Amino acid sequence: MRVLLIDSALSLCTAAVFEDGTALAVRSEPMVKGHQERLAGFVREVMAGSGTRFDALGRIGVTTGPGSFTGLRVGLAFAQGLGAALDLPVVGISTLDALAASIAPDGVMPDAVAALIDARRGQVYAGFWRGGVAEGEAGALFLDQAGARITSLGQGVTLVGSGAALLADAFPAARTLELSGPSPEALARLVIAADPRLSPPDPRYLRAPDATPPTRMPGQPRVPVQP
Repeated sequence: MRVLLIDSALSLCTAAVFEDGTALAVRSEPMVKGHQERLAGFVREVMAGSGTRFDALGRIGVTTGPGSFTGLRVGLAFAQGLGAALDLPVVGISTLDALAASIAPDGVMPDAVAALIDARRGQVYAGFWRGGVAEGEAGALFLDQAGARITSLGQGVTLVGSGAALLADAFPAARTLELSGPSPEALARLVIAADPRLSPPDPRYLRAPDATPPTRMPGQPRVPVQP
């Protein structure tokens, strides 16, 4: 199966075309902002570079978060719009799942894994696995909470993601990999293996966005505070 992959959830902007487990074309660039301006060009490049017509794609895969609110919405909107235009299934993959899979190039995950994304404000977005099986729900955790979950995994823990450095000092024996985003190879494996009916491209924020809508429209009078 030939798939188009899109990831703009974190501080990378990635587009790639894979056929089964083989990369045909990959474009990935560190990017904190500006995904909206670059993503379409990246997709055009990898489609041309892989010699792939859009009607030859079997599905589109996209990261669903957690991650940057703006970057995440850019990737999801692009993937869903393209999928609708091409009548292709769009598969959503958790960013945390993809990060964890990135440390297992042969598809075999280490015994204990914590995928950690720096969520600011003293928190990490975190997911945990033991023996390749998810341990509890992913969530936005304070560092002490995440540390307790990591301790419960036992020995030989691998910390992966932009939040790994925040907990590395507390776990000096842990293997630490500070990835800016999931590897295209890991994302391809997950997208190809997923059931589109069970993996919709729905955003996973895990925490409310920092920006909130205004409580009144411009020119609208303020609501008086009740005594």
